[in-house]
Amino acid sequence: MTVGIVAQRNNDRAISLASTLSDRLDEVSAAVVVDETTGETAVDHDDWERAPPETAPVESMDDCDLVVSIGGDGTFLYAARGAGSTPIMGVNLGEVGFLNAIAPEEAIETVVAEVEHIQKTGSARTRALARIRASGDGWTLSPALNEVVVQGSHRGHGGGATFRVRVDGATYTDNHADGVLVATPTGSTAYNLSEGGPLVHPDLHGLIVTEMAGAEGMPPLVVDADSEIVVEVSDRDTGVVVSDGRVRQKLEPPCQVVISRASDPIRLAGPPLDFFTALEKLA
Repeated sequence: MTVGIVAQRNNDRAISLASTLSDRLDEVSAAVVVDETTGETAVDHDDWERAPPETAPVESMDDCDLVVSIGGDGTFLYAARGAGSTPIMGVNLGEVGFLNAIAPEEAIETVVAEVEHIQKTGSARTRALARIRASGDGWTLSPALNEVVVQGSHRGHGGGATFRVRVDGATYTDNHADGVLVATPTGSTAYNLSEGGPLVHPDLHGLIVTEMAGAEGMPPLVVDADSEIVVEVSDRDTGVVVSDGRVRQKLEPPCQVVISRASDPIRLAGPPLDFFTALEKLA
């Protein structure tokens, strides 16, 4: 079997842990492939004592049997975009880490135990994390695990846009705002929280709609996970759609953005996250 490793960029601790993990996986007859950025760093890193690892674009990590992300939530989201339906495990290097349940001191043996389980049974022990997808006229963005944001060309005075938000055909708000953020429960602790949205336990099934600095201050709304959310942008404005903070699509108003649950969730492997303990890191 093959394990993909994605280590946090410019983080010596992440590279050192990736090196130790690679050596340990070799002992249990598991091949290792790292993303190209990790591979470039590993070649000149003192802790990587083996031959340079095999590298592959992060987009091809779905060819692996298991993907391990080492770093923070940003690294996890980066790895998840390439993992597809491949199980992914997250090792937390000290950040808030709502997507990374494994402590670094437990990482090696936790990953090895899951690898041996896959070798024995043919499948990983996983739980599904829902993702959402944004689409428009002639385009569709890759799924977001945390949030999709529809916003004006810039934020603040003189920025934003006029947005009409409809949920399953009914108008929720028609207002000028910096933007509209639609989050999953997993993403409720991320950008959504900083915009005044609610914390939602990850075991709940729903979508969160949060207006960003709305002129009339519409409160956040939690709707059914299977709801279709349509954000219309008026013809007087310009805007952009952003998926998980990285993938962007420029809008040409008047237009509408359709946001709904994606058919392909993330398959999260490893021990369950203690949500309330993780919340303490937000204080």
